[in-house]
Amino acid sequence: MNKTKEIWIAGFALFSLFFGAGNLILPPTLGVKSGVDWWIVVFGFVLTAVTIPILAIFAHAKLQGTLYDFGKKVSPVFSTIYCFLIYIIAIAIPSPRTAAVTHEMTVQPFFDSTPLLTSIIYFVFVFIFAINRSRIIGLIGKFLTPIIVLILLVIIAVAIFIAPETIKATSFTTPFVDGILEGYQTFDAIGGVVVGAVIIISLNYSSHQTFDARRNLIRKAGLIAGTGLLLIYGGLILSGSLLSSTFAENASRTAILTELSTQTLGTLGTTFLSVLVALACFTTAVGIVTGTADYIKGICKDSQKAYIITAVIACIIGIVVGSYQVDFIITLAVPSLMFLYPITIVLILLNIVPNKYATKLVFRAVVLVTFVFSIPDFLGFIIPRESLTGIKNIIPLANYSLGWVLPSVIVFIITNLLVNHKNLETT
Repeated sequence: MNKTKEIWIAGFALFSLFFGAGNLILPPTLGVKSGVDWWIVVFGFVLTAVTIPILAIFAHAKLQGTLYDFGKKVSPVFSTIYCFLIYIIAIAIPSPRTAAVTHEMTVQPFFDSTPLLTSIIYFVFVFIFAINRSRIIGLIGKFLTPIIVLILLVIIAVAIFIAPETIKATSFTTPFVDGILEGYQTFDAIGGVVVGAVIIISLNYSSHQTFDARRNLIRKAGLIAGTGLLLIYGGLILSGSLLSSTFAENASRTAILTELSTQTLGTLGTTFLSVLVALACFTTAVGIVTGTADYIKGICKDSQKAYIITAVIACIIGIVVGSYQVDFIITLAVPSLMFLYPITIVLILLNIVPNKYATKLVFRAVVLVTFVFSIPDFLGFIIPRESLTGIKNIIPLANYSLGWVLPSVIVFIITNLLVNHKNLETT
């Protein structure tokens, strides 16, 4: 296959695997709430929903291993537990959520059927695609992603053209931070470390390139996917902002996206949006199930039986959880995101920096501090927040649910200074 063509196909595949249910329903609502400050929200949202996930792909290009390799410098036990938690959460929340969104936006407007029936049919097809994983890059990159991109670009272009002159004032107190935290809900950082492994394994099956050639291909594919995500995210947030005065107060995420499509594409809006949602959700679910099955297959001595059993279990969980409403699943996701997202971000960044600045000691110290300072953010969504006021007032940025950031940076710098000082003494 032509190298340029292979890069573009891999880039489209990455874009499609990232761009799932959360990616569709979040940006327009952010735009509506941000109003005139939409561009500030874009910076925050893109940081956690585009930049960090694409850096995860770059880390995969460097490591060219599995998710286990992301945390192995901390310890084998930590990495095993981390992988287990990531994959459990992936098949328990974002994967089922794709089925729930598909039902509410694609099936429910046209058919009087139950969410459970939709979820069953949906995950039967997910299982079929997961089992035929060797063709995943070609199928997704060649056919599905261009359709998704085309429909979204039409919606964004028409929204800009028909936008009224009045834009609502922002309802966010801290637009940048709100954009950052809403980016968590896309699961894209977690998706980056999961689906990146899918791309690595798929390339190993379909390509006999050298390590350096695959690294170059993966990096370029990541840039293509990142550029696409940036344009689509920014466009959807802008569209929501420009049409903010036309939406009902307290409209749900799905309602805003549906109305946005109706306003921009007329009577055919719902049909176009239905195709878009079905495609985007489905490709994300396939990527999650495939990545999870790959991990279990790897620790079971490359057992195809383990791969199939894992795919079956993941799809059964998807059927059960996916039969609930989208809002319930999103609420269910928040505590786990506040706990795992900071650790995932730190692991991605540590795997990107040169090895001399990311020794085992640095990994262990930074991850430990991130874990400890993420606990108040995690507990804030489980117990009454008033009981955490004292400790959150002490930790910088903790009131913005970012209390882990500054301590992690400080520990990274201090640990590196200690390591470099020790190296100088030994020489």
